[in-house]
Amino acid sequence: MTPAEPAAPRVVVADDQELVRTGFRLILTARGIDVVGEAADGAEAVAAVRELRPDVVLMDIRMPVMDGLEATRRVLAQTPECRVIMLTTFDLDRYVYAALAAGASGFLLKDVTPEHLASAIRLVRTGDALLAPSITRRLVERFAGGEHQHSAGGEHRNSAGGAQQPGTPAVHRDLAALTQREREVLTLIGRGLSNGELARTLTLSEATVKTHVARIFAKLALRDRAQAVVLAYETGLVSPGGSAATRQERR
Repeated sequence: MTPAEPAAPRVVVADDQELVRTGFRLILTARGIDVVGEAADGAEAVAAVRELRPDVVLMDIRMPVMDGLEATRRVLAQTPECRVIMLTTFDLDRYVYAALAAGASGFLLKDVTPEHLASAIRLVRTGDALLAPSITRRLVERFAGGEHQHSAGGEHRNSAGGAQQPGTPAVHRDLAALTQREREVLTLIGRGLSNGELARTLTLSEATVKTHVARIFAKLALRDRAQAVVLAYETGLVSPGGSAATRQERR
């Protein structure tokens, strides 16, 4: 008996440019992806997710009323099973790091090919991260050292220059729950290693590595590898621009 085809992903597109929203809708609909709603700003995006319960949100970082960062935090707080893909015009946008820390599953440039856009939505819908760990690490190394830090007044500034609620990024978690091996695995994830590379480095089977990764995610309430990389930097396991800050001795 042939297994049933998974239902088409349900998507909300949030962008302040109507032309962009229309273009994405046409591209996705033609590829069997159901665009259930659109939003012209972050506040509309939060309301649309609350009402429509999509699988994935395509979220522009820079929007009026409420930017994509705050919208992402609110979306994931109210609908944690939803996945958010950030949209940006420029590679290595300084706000991408904060978006990953807020729980976004990855980011896409707005000039992404139609095929890549559709495959990215299907990928994150399964719970995987859109970014390769090495790309995520490059983002973190560039911005973890201070570009996302508090302003002089103690508040974060959003992309429109307005005050942002404190707590971005907000991935600090107690690592005490991890075993020594799990700390080592998290450190290596933070350095950008894939599961295959982890297996070779630690002389373990890939199945064992996947088990360690799953346990780390469960213990630290991580959504995907993108957040795991951010957490490794935020907790000091890995230092920006350098190698691992701490390296557990292998047993």
